[in-house]
Amino acid sequence: MLLSSIVVASALQNQKAHAPKVVATPPAEVDPLKLNLWRAGQATVEANNWYDLTSGKESSLDGFLKASDRYQFIFLGESHDDPVHHQIQAKVIDGLVKRGRNVTVGFEMFTRPNQPNINAWTLGKWSDDEFIENSNWKKEWGFPYPLYKPIFDVIKKNRLPMVALNVPRDWVRSVGKSGLKGLTADEQSQIPTVRTDNASHRVVFNAMMGGHPMQGSVGENMYAAQCLWDEGMADTAIKYVTGRYGSAKAMPPHSVFVIVAGMGHGLYKQGINWRIWKRTGMDTLTLINIEASGKESVSRGIADFTYVSPDFDRKQ
Repeated sequence: MLLSSIVVASALQNQKAHAPKVVATPPAEVDPLKLNLWRAGQATVEANNWYDLTSGKESSLDGFLKASDRYQFIFLGESHDDPVHHQIQAKVIDGLVKRGRNVTVGFEMFTRPNQPNINAWTLGKWSDDEFIENSNWKKEWGFPYPLYKPIFDVIKKNRLPMVALNVPRDWVRSVGKSGLKGLTADEQSQIPTVRTDNASHRVVFNAMMGGHPMQGSVGENMYAAQCLWDEGMADTAIKYVTGRYGSAKAMPPHSVFVIVAGMGHGLYKQGINWRIWKRTGMDTLTLINIEASGKESVSRGIADFTYVSPDFDRKQ
């Protein structure tokens, strides 16, 4: 959800030289959904319900859509392997269209060079099998396509533009191994300066790593790779709307750019959403889909809204 295997594998190549000290008692796990960040307070949630975390009260899809009227950027965070999360994302996108919004959908799943290979889906030219093959789905992403099919069905039905948000995976691999200096001059020229100075984001990152991330240069390189991801995807979104409207702030009120990505790229509004805000001054309405097996307490700061799906056994 937060770090892909390509980053971890690259970092582990150098881990022996920077091995952390062995301690008698390992640090306690940190729950990334219970951090005291962004917004004070906790909310009690349970499965199959929407919650407006700005108030801490139960809400609905309609409540989220009404709130979305004030935003030009929306982040829809997911657990990649949870089918309910993708059904909710599809319902949100379809709901935006029905409210008269001019919707563009950006995907973490696709890298920038793959953009020409996904355009034809918007035009309704391909079957699912053709889309899987032509979009390089198995290489680009790898999660089972049926999980995401509800989203792509909505896009095809409504002829919505899609944007390949992610930077090339070899960039992430290089930074995970060598830090930001691992990028070539040409690669650096294609993205803005990658900021690694957001202390709140580092708290979230550390929590997503269980509260005890790798130390030394190995840990720093992994964090830099995460920042590259977020900066790159924010940059792709901003470049798209700038090319279409002149600037992000020039977007018409009815236009909206929706970002579909793992929850780790938007938790506590410190990921892609924070970088969009730093560059444009525009807030991103953030939905983080989570899971629960019963009543649970989560930080109201994780997002503006949350939908809670039933927890399920991933071993089956």
